[in-house]
Amino acid sequence: MTNERLKADAAMMMDALQQQLTGIAAIQQQRMQLTGTASVCDKRIQVTVNANGILIDTRFADDIGDLTFEEIATAMTEAVQAAAADVERQGHDLLQPLRAHKARLPKLSDLVEGAPDLDAHAPRTPPAAAPSPDGPVRPRSVVADQDW
Repeated sequence: MTNERLKADAAMMMDALQQQLTGIAAIQQQRMQLTGTASVCDKRIQVTVNANGILIDTRFADDIGDLTFEEIATAMTEAVQAAAADVERQGHDLLQPLRAHKARLPKLSDLVEGAPDLDAHAPRTPPAAAPSPDGPVRPRSVVADQDW
């Protein structure tokens, strides 16, 4: 009887793993289509970044010349950071259903006595490098941990 239960639990875990992997692949495809956009300086500067936070489009209003080069540089940094935070939040939101599904599944340690909690040993993505002391503060990563 115990052997049959173990087989059933193992089959359930394998099905759940397959669903997770399929879900991850679908989310990765959706994530790569995301963009984030931000406008600053009364919409004089608008930028768009791709899913990786890379600047892919910059637009200046006709009156951009009213700003100094320093104001433009500072505003560009602020806009790109805001757009990157936006796209990161969107990516985080895409993962929420997958995280919720994962939270409902039993852990290996729940099924096998003495088994380690694998989540506790999963590597975490460290935050990006800190800004220079003279530069603007960058928003901290919303999706610092890749919890699949």
